[in-house]
Amino acid sequence: MPGSSPDLGRARRARFWALTAGVALLHLLLVKLLLDHGRTAGDKPPPRIEVAFVRELVAAPPPAARTARPVAARPAAPAASDAAPEPSAVVLPVAEVVIAAADSIAAAPTMGFEPAVAPQPPEPLPALIPALVPALVPAPMAAAASASAAAAFEWPPSTQMNYRLSGYYRGAIDGSARVEWLRSGQRYQVRMGTSVGPMLSRNIVSEGEIGAAGLVPRRFDGEQKVLFRAARRWSLRFAPDRVVLSDGREVDTLPGAQDEASQFVQLTWLFSTQPERLQVGQTVELPLAISRKLERWIYDVVAEELLQFSFGAVPTFHVKPRREASGGDLSAEIWFAPTLQYLPVRILIRQPPDSWVDLSLISPPLQASAVPSAR
Repeated sequence: MPGSSPDLGRARRARFWALTAGVALLHLLLVKLLLDHGRTAGDKPPPRIEVAFVRELVAAPPPAARTARPVAARPAAPAASDAAPEPSAVVLPVAEVVIAAADSIAAAPTMGFEPAVAPQPPEPLPALIPALVPALVPAPMAAAASASAAAAFEWPPSTQMNYRLSGYYRGAIDGSARVEWLRSGQRYQVRMGTSVGPMLSRNIVSEGEIGAAGLVPRRFDGEQKVLFRAARRWSLRFAPDRVVLSDGREVDTLPGAQDEASQFVQLTWLFSTQPERLQVGQTVELPLAISRKLERWIYDVVAEELLQFSFGAVPTFHVKPRREASGGDLSAEIWFAPTLQYLPVRILIRQPPDSWVDLSLISPPLQASAVPSAR
């Protein structure tokens, strides 16, 4: 009969299998789109406040006489060996450094590090040179300084800081990082971005207002991109009495609560207005909302150190969280530079058990000429 030849039968079978393969492929694509949609749940970060950076920040002694204010006398912090027992894992902000997990961020955005035998981060650079630092960093102001000094504090103009990134992430890694402090009137943004070549990038944004007690975050947004994977996003929202965490739970807020990115600038404000707090042996308590938790973190000022950068030596104070991160969270040790407006010039970010990222300033901070008016 016409049309029943072996060649025609083979052609029909080929069309059948081609159609079957096409339908299967469409189903796979649909499943992937649905999965990717789940991974990208969350708002996109807010638009960046646009500013022009026109000058390098020049090191200068801090205006302590103008910014100091009294604080109640407090006993010196216990030595590290005397502190409360810490978890067995290694210690972090930022450091929203600062890289989140590729495999577990759906549950909680983390750095994506896997347990491995890893090299340890570099030890802090040599301790300060006593003959040099006192000339650059004045002694603490008397506790009787005017309480109005904090109100007289002038927030710095928009500032950009560029860092070299080194560390361990499934092996030695190198990359870059940037922290930006952006202002428009009383509105602020703190943006922190890290990248390790085309493999991994992580960007976090804190946005809110400048208040009488420092920064008042309103929203925090994070976005991570891993090569060959859909971008993943998470967020926190801050209300006057509540914080909505990244898993959707609402918890009571704590006075002065900060997020992973805003903490760096909030500590800069605190040390600028109360320089006597940035002395070895002092402690600072900071309520911190990170991913699925809002907890009080205690930071110890553990040492004065003179750090060497490509553009010169910078006297700093080394501030370290008293406890280690746990449950996939990050923790950050921070080196603040009084001669550079108390900005963080080095940030060492850790995630248990042995992964770390070290951000070291590669050039003087860049600043805008003035603060733009709010629009």
